[in-house]
Amino acid sequence: MTHPDLLWRSLLYVPTNVPRFVEKAHLRGADGIILDLEDSIPPGEKAASREMLQDAAAQVGRDGADVLVRTNQPLELAVRDIEAAISPRIRALQLPKVEGPDHVRLLATLVDRLEAERGMEPGHTLFAVMIESATAFLKINEIAAAHPRVVAIMIGGEDLSLDLGMAPAPDTLQYPKQQSVIAARAAGIVPLGLMGTVADYQDLDSVRDNAVRSARFGLEGASCIHPAVVPLLNEAFSPSPEAVAGAQRIVEAYDQSIAEGRGSIEVDGHMVDVPVVVRAQRLLARDALIKSKKSS
Repeated sequence: MTHPDLLWRSLLYVPTNVPRFVEKAHLRGADGIILDLEDSIPPGEKAASREMLQDAAAQVGRDGADVLVRTNQPLELAVRDIEAAISPRIRALQLPKVEGPDHVRLLATLVDRLEAERGMEPGHTLFAVMIESATAFLKINEIAAAHPRVVAIMIGGEDLSLDLGMAPAPDTLQYPKQQSVIAARAAGIVPLGLMGTVADYQDLDSVRDNAVRSARFGLEGASCIHPAVVPLLNEAFSPSPEAVAGAQRIVEAYDQSIAEGRGSIEVDGHMVDVPVVVRAQRLLARDALIKSKKSS
C-alpha cells in the first residue's frame, strides 16, 4: 500500500538490549531506527529485550525518526515480539524470513486484534517484509501485494545467498534485487536495499558507490548496522541539488509548452516528453518530502 509520506532512505539497526546504542540512536540522522529483536539478540536475552522495547522506542524516536521493530521469524517468538511491539510509538514491523503471502496475512490478523484491543487507529502498524529464501523469492510478487500493511520490501542478501549457495556480492545479487524493485512497483510499495550487501560497512567509499548504484536501479533506501553509513545513504537516496534544478527547468518548460499548445520540447539539449516530465515531477516530490521531514 502506497504511503506518500514514507521516507526511509536510511534505517539504522540498533540492538534493543544495548543501552549505550539506544541512547545515542536518535543523534545519528537516520530516517528510521530498527530496534532489533532478532539476529543481534542472543536467545537468552530475547525476553528481556521485549521488556525493554517500549522504553527504547521512546528514546530512539525522540527526534522524529520512525521506529521499526525487527521481529523473530519462528511463530512462537514472533507472536511474543509483536505483542510487545504494538503501540503508537512503533511505526512498523520488519518481518524477516517471510515465507509467503499467507504468512504475512497471519501476522496482520494478530496486529489487527492488538491494535483494536489497545485503542489504536486501525492500520497504524506498517510492515516491511524481508525475502531471505529461495521459496519466498519465488513468491515475491504475491508477498509484496499480500496485505495493505505491507509498505516496503527488501532482499536479505546474506540469508538469500546462503540459501542459494552463492556468494553475497553485487553481481550475484543483481537479479534478485532488480526483481524486488519490479515486485514493489507492481504492488505500489517501496523497494529497499543495496545492490550488494551491508556486511562490509567499514569500506565507506564502497558503501557510497553501492548506494548511488542502488538508487539508479530504483531502490529508495537501505538498512545499515553502523551509524557512519547513515549520511552516505541519506545522500545517495536524495536528489542532488543539480538534479532538482534540472527537474524544475523541465517541469516549468513543459507547463509553458502545454499552455502554448505544444506537447514536446527541448530542455538542456534533450528532448522532453511525458515520461521525462513525470520522472521530474516525482523527483521534485521526493525532494519536497525530504525538506518537509527536515523542517518538522
